[in-house]
Amino acid sequence: MNKSLKLITTILICEGVGLVSVPFTVSSIQNWYSYLNKPSFSPLNWIFGPVWTTLYLMMGVSAYLVWVKGLENKKVRVALTLFLLQLFLNFFWSILFFGFHSPMLALIDIILLWFAIIFSILKFYSISKNASYLLIPYLLWVSFAFVLNLSIVALNI
Repeated sequence: MNKSLKLITTILICEGVGLVSVPFTVSSIQNWYSYLNKPSFSPLNWIFGPVWTTLYLMMGVSAYLVWVKGLENKKVRVALTLFLLQLFLNFFWSILFFGFHSPMLALIDIILLWFAIIFSILKFYSISKNASYLLIPYLLWVSFAFVLNLSIVALNI
């Protein structure tokens, strides 16, 4: 597979995770989510789409920068496996929070996600520093999402 196709593939996979989670999110935003008690720092709903679209793009480029180092390299395979794990946890958060209406289960998921992102960054760093740097905004956003998720749990007990 040539480099251009690898780049397009990694971006489409990451953006696809976001796209597949949309039905779980959209169906709950106008009803269930709107009735939850939220902290004062909760962003407006329209902000999430552009932020996640940008983060998924950066994640895709990051994964590409690691993938092009070669799957025959064990470090690359391990790093991309961790990356796929965090991508799965990212997707699963939407199902837990919006699909199952369970902020508590989503909180557990986002804690696991946060650690998976940290481990991905560390593994990516040894392969491509730029790849690891591209994941830092994602880590920061998920850190904010963790605080938001925790606050929603606390305010709705």
